[in-house]
Amino acid sequence: MNQTSQKKYNTWIWILSIAIPLVVAALFAVKIPNVAPLTFLPPIYATINGLTAILLVLAVIQIKKGNRKRHENLMKTCIVLSVLFLGMYVAYHMTSESTAYGGEGIMRYFYFVILISHILLSIGVIPFVLITYVRALMGNYEQHKKIAKITFPIWLYVAVTGVIVYVMISPYYAS
Repeated sequence: MNQTSQKKYNTWIWILSIAIPLVVAALFAVKIPNVAPLTFLPPIYATINGLTAILLVLAVIQIKKGNRKRHENLMKTCIVLSVLFLGMYVAYHMTSESTAYGGEGIMRYFYFVILISHILLSIGVIPFVLITYVRALMGNYEQHKKIAKITFPIWLYVAVTGVIVYVMISPYYAS
């Protein structure tokens, strides 16, 4: 990859890595008037998180078996699922009030540790996913492999904890 292409991709990676969390945060303050809450979305986007976790593991298995094309297809699917998740998550929060966790004691602390780590790592993983993807796209497989070893466990953690957060808060959703 030439330096011009690398600079172009790096610029876009950083723009997206900063813009996505800022736009999501800004949209949390926006409530769409006269729209029924999209209460059906949380179980769907929790399922998407679970499916993403499974596909991430399958993608690693495929690359270890030498199935580069299957790995690539699975990873592209994970990216699409993550974008779908984000769209549904934002849509839900633009039409619904946030749900307070109603648990008590140690479970309350556990929930908030999981939730806060999930949120922070979901923001932090964005540049890692983009850099990992661009390195593969450009055929820089050695550098792709190096960063993928960091990206994979973070992304997997975010996907799995997304499901855990949903399971823990689902009893408190307004009906």
